[in-house]
Amino acid sequence: MKISKLLLPLASISLALSLNAAGDAKTIIIGATPVPHAEILEEVVAPLLAKEGYKLEIKVFNDYVIPNLATEQGDLDANYFQGLPYMKAFNKDNKTHIVPTAGVHVEPMGIYSKKIKSLDELKNGDIVAISNNSADSTRSINLLEKAGIIKANNSEYKSPLDIVENPKNLKFKEMESAQTPRALDDVTIAFININYALDVGLKPTQDALLLEGKDSPYTNFVAVKDGNENLPKIKALNKAILSPEVKEFIISRYKGAVIPSF
Repeated sequence: MKISKLLLPLASISLALSLNAAGDAKTIIIGATPVPHAEILEEVVAPLLAKEGYKLEIKVFNDYVIPNLATEQGDLDANYFQGLPYMKAFNKDNKTHIVPTAGVHVEPMGIYSKKIKSLDELKNGDIVAISNNSADSTRSINLLEKAGIIKANNSEYKSPLDIVENPKNLKFKEMESAQTPRALDDVTIAFININYALDVGLKPTQDALLLEGKDSPYTNFVAVKDGNENLPKIKALNKAILSPEVKEFIISRYKGAVIPSF
């Protein structure tokens, strides 16, 4: 098993797409974000695949764009980092053909702060860090609505422009999902995906002011380019990642911050 870290800004898409071509019949090249995806792949999935005669090469990315583009171009056999709403929006916006294969786990999105201990402490004009991608922005606004802080239009995808009631006059600062943890020093609250929260040492079940519930529809999937779903090595990957060993690892390692979906 080979793991290589490609912590690249969006401007480096051309570099990412210069990766070696996707693996041969017994080599699986998969792109993933660091935590928990790459950890699960490295510590559990790769050894299981090795027993079946497959070599897993893990390319680690710190954004959600490059691994989809690399999968579309054939530089990756698969990727593992995203939910269906993001995948659907990405395909529409980029004319790509990424499809899900195996639903692995839910990562509840959370609201975090270094300045307040409760959402009740929000004041007029406070600044909120929110993702600028439509799937994560929708999750964030839904969570604020659930907390009774705002009201928004009933749209499939939501941005701050869809907010119709904002009694506290909150100001929304939109940025890439990976940047929201870094904004904590400058904003009152930030919406952070659990993979990025774990990556910076946050403990979601302890540190989040509010987390999505276990009923979150945002399962993270293994994804491939349309037409590759039935390749033997993809079937082997799916079997390994949906194994009892992976479920037990997720439960014991992440202690409720990441929830198995199978």
